[in-house]
Amino acid sequence: MIPQSWMSITLRDFVSLQRGYDLTESERVEGNIPVIGSGGINGWHDVANVKGPGVALGRSGASFGVAHYSKQDFWAHNTCLFVTDFHGNDELFVFYFLSFMNFKSYNSGGAQPSLNRNFIYPIQINVPPLPEQHKIAEILSTWDEAIVQTERLIAALRERKKGLMQRLLTGQVRFAGFEKSKAKQETKYGEIPVDWDYVTIETVAHQVSVKNVKGDDLTVLSCTKYDGLVSSLAYFGRQIFSEDTSTYKIVKRGQFAYATNHIEEGSIGYQNLYERALISPMYTVFETNSKVDDGFLYKLLKTELYRHIFEVNTSASVDRRGSLRWNVFAQIRIPLPSLKEQKAIAEMLDTCEQEISLTRKQLDTLQQQKKGLMQRLLTGEIRVQV
Repeated sequence: MIPQSWMSITLRDFVSLQRGYDLTESERVEGNIPVIGSGGINGWHDVANVKGPGVALGRSGASFGVAHYSKQDFWAHNTCLFVTDFHGNDELFVFYFLSFMNFKSYNSGGAQPSLNRNFIYPIQINVPPLPEQHKIAEILSTWDEAIVQTERLIAALRERKKGLMQRLLTGQVRFAGFEKSKAKQETKYGEIPVDWDYVTIETVAHQVSVKNVKGDDLTVLSCTKYDGLVSSLAYFGRQIFSEDTSTYKIVKRGQFAYATNHIEEGSIGYQNLYERALISPMYTVFETNSKVDDGFLYKLLKTELYRHIFEVNTSASVDRRGSLRWNVFAQIRIPLPSLKEQKAIAEMLDTCEQEISLTRKQLDTLQQQKKGLMQRLLTGEIRVQV
């Protein structure tokens, strides 16, 4: 049943759409006009532009049917459809309405999903009068502003943590009570305190290689650049590992694992999710001894500096197969303060990570609230006072 005062029309009557344009070689230059394609704003050029504000819809790939909004003049790439005529509707409301629509069943065919305006023009929709459109857009944009501000806060917290990691893990900043001397010692990758040790990884860790020969039914893990070890099935949403896991390695809680062939991308993780899990045989597993705090070591090995060190050592590998095997990895040197100072550094960085995690939960809450509001406002389930 259509809400009172709303109109039932087709999408063709709601907006006019046109496919974007390709860029010629001469136009592929940096400029000041944003280019909107299937992935949103993905470049800046000096080319003939469409007048903004404007709305575009991704035509293919991961951005199939995803709406994008620009507050300024923009240029539409051929990987999207853009609105040429809003037919008197509120531009921002149109963006939210198109964002809310589900275009999955309107694929025009082919190996890759593709959105064709002639396929979606006949869709029947219900839209409120203009004053109600304005109010709905205003409410949803308030949530969007809160989401943007929270995303900026998360980015700022990550940058702060990154800077703090650099200073704490290299001894540029020390906690009170630990500093015995202000003198520094030179290493290949910069200065560290003279009262810290500078040891090879094999001094504090050893390789572990236990195969799942019994075929135990354990969670298979994958290693990501930013999040470390994660459940492969949950992360990818499908099974990408072998049905036969008898050749997979067992990685216990408290052990490390890194992708032997891709560690230069930062693919190293710490297993604190399960008592026992599985990892591909293409990974190297190791565990530490009592000389090092696992939290300290993991944070150190996840820094951009050590990603660079892994890359350098991978390139210099004797077998030149693009891998970093344990015998080379174990010779990499790390700065090593006292165990108490290691724990203090790790705890400080854990506090930073908890703050980021809490803010991410706040972001998730805002996004869920906005999703619920869109469902109610854009269907007329709840009405706004104009």
